[in-house]
Parts: sequence; C-alpha cells; structure tokens
Amino acid sequence: MKLPGRSIALYVLLVCLLPGCSFFRDKSSGAYFEDDGPPVGGPNPASVANAVPRPEPLSRIGNKSYEVYGVTYVPIRKVSVGYAQAGEASWYGKKFHGRKTSNGDVYDMYGMTAAHKTLPLPTYLQVRNLDNGREVVVRVNDRGPFLGGRILDLSYMAAQKLGVVATGTAQVRIEVIDGPVSAKAPVQSVALDSPEAVFFLQAGSFRLATNAHRLKADLAGAGVTGIRVVTVQIGQNLYHRVQVGPIHGSAAVSTQRGIVINLTGIEPKVVKECC
Repeated sequence: MKLPGRSIALYVLLVCLLPGCSFFRDKSSGAYFEDDGPPVGGPNPASVANAVPRPEPLSRIGNKSYEVYGVTYVPIRKVSVGYAQAGEASWYGKKFHGRKTSNGDVYDMYGMTAAHKTLPLPTYLQVRNLDNGREVVVRVNDRGPFLGGRILDLSYMAAQKLGVVATGTAQVRIEVIDGPVSAKAPVQSVALDSPEAVFFLQAGSFRLATNAHRLKADLAGAGVTGIRVVTVQIGQNLYHRVQVGPIHGSAAVSTQRGIVINLTGIEPKVVKECC
C-alpha cells in the first residue's frame, strides 16, 4: 500500500523543520511512503560490521528543540550509559539515501545508523529485536520517527541485520552504550614541547570496558600497534581509555599521530604516561 503523496508532501513542507527528519516514513504492515523502501541488491548484511563507538563531540546541529505535528521535542544533551527504552522500531531506505540527516551527516542506508526523537546526536545504541533476539549496534545521527509512538527508525542495513525489513516494524529494546564526549571525563592534553619524555596517544575514553576493547580491536585491525586500555577513576566513575604508546620524544609523537590518523581517521589526543 502506498500513501497519497500530494497532501503528505504539502503538510511535510509546512511542518518539517529538521534536515533529514524521518517522519515521512510509515512502514506499518511493511508499507512505505512514496518511493521509499528496500534497494535492489546491496552488500551482504553479514559483511557489514556494527557501528563502533568512537569519541565524538555533541553535534552542532540537530540537538536543539524542534516541533513536529504540533508537538515540541527537547533533545537530551547528556545521557547516561545504560539508559534503555523498549518499544516499536521502523526503518527507512532508498528514498532518503544520500540526503542529509538531522546532524548534517549524509544518510547511507547501508550504514549502521538510526533516528531517535530526543537522544543526543550522536549516541551509540545496542538494539535488540525482541521478536527474534538479534542484536546490532547503531549510531544515532537523525531525528524521528514521528508516527504511532515508535521509538526508533533504523537504517535499511540495521533493519536487515535485525530481521525487520520484511515486517516493516518490530518490538525492540534499545540501550545507550556511549554518548558524545562532552558527557565524559576530561582528559589532560600535553603540548609536544613538554619536558615529559614519555607520551601516549589517546584514541577514546569510555564508561563501558567493552566499548574500549571494541575500539582497541578496531585500531589493531587497521594496522595500529602498541595499543593499551587503561582504567582510571574520576569521582565515582570508572573510565576506560584506549591509548597508543609509549612514545618517546615529540618527533616520534607527531609521526605516530599521523599514522593513526591516516589509518583510522581518528585524531588522538597527546597525553602523559600517567593518564
């Protein structure tokens, strides 16, 4: 079943204030708005890895209050690891492929991403399909869905891996496994002309040890060597920091930092040996 597009398009033009907002979509009973839906072909879902949590700042756009269908939504700017919700999830596909999401990313239907109405952008979620037990990790970079009380809109690939494409919707449980770096403990950076002789490059800092070890494995898979995970306590919280080193001398630091950036795209901080 396809829903009439002319009146919907006019209404959307009047009320949609978010770039990439996902409320155009309705997949109850597997139906789609207009020409949205699954692509022809595409990569094998088994070959697509879960999203890997990385240290990222709060997005400059997509985190302010907005209004859709007369309802005002106020995004959360900080969220605790372990925050969870249960409810209905849908998905969106080819119609939005290549368009900008609410945080300014370009939507890739083959990526492991999702849309949520209020979680900080970006946030990393573990999503479990309660109907079949399948699980994935996605990066939230968009707003929506705004239909029927749904809590999450999955990318086509995430929906494929969860077994949601054919049904259109599914009951899921989502849990925050990492959020923007603004919600994490500060890290002390060191100037390269510091008299300290030994340095490390810090690629990430996480509340969950599993996320730290996931990033460590990702770095190793990219060819980075000398990786360690260090656990530090800040107040009542433990942080698991992924570091590369030890590195001796400022010249070696610059060289190794360039290697990490070229291999992974991550721009690590330079930190003292102690932290």
